[in-house]
Amino acid sequence: MITDRYATRRFDVQDLSAIDTEVLETIPFEYPGSATDVVYETEEFTSVCTWTGLPDFGRLVITYRPKELLVELKSLKYYLTSFRNVGILQEHSVNRILEDLAALLDPESMVVEAWFNERGGLSTHARSHYPSS
Repeated sequence: MITDRYATRRFDVQDLSAIDTEVLETIPFEYPGSATDVVYETEEFTSVCTWTGLPDFGRLVITYRPKELLVELKSLKYYLTSFRNVGILQEHSVNRILEDLAALLDPESMVVEAWFNERGGLSTHARSHYPSS
């Protein structure tokens, strides 16, 4: 008899409270009004599936036009790393990152995009805008 030994198997999944917004820091932007677009990219964004705890890997791109503040890069890296074991839907992760960074920076505009690796024959590309359009 063949059984599905994986049906009840799952890995530990942290809830959204593990996302570390307290680590985020800002630095002054010395060229307000300059129409400067800032782009941060990583190929190493990870979170986990809310149901199985299996990892989701993605390429994340954050693009924004600052008013007066920039996010300090080391703090951004620690913040993004805090998603590593958090159970969050791929489509929700870009919205959560956008909410957190927009609240921190109050930028003129911001777009957060992620391209998640294929799982089960499907890949996901999610994009969120501030202000919402």
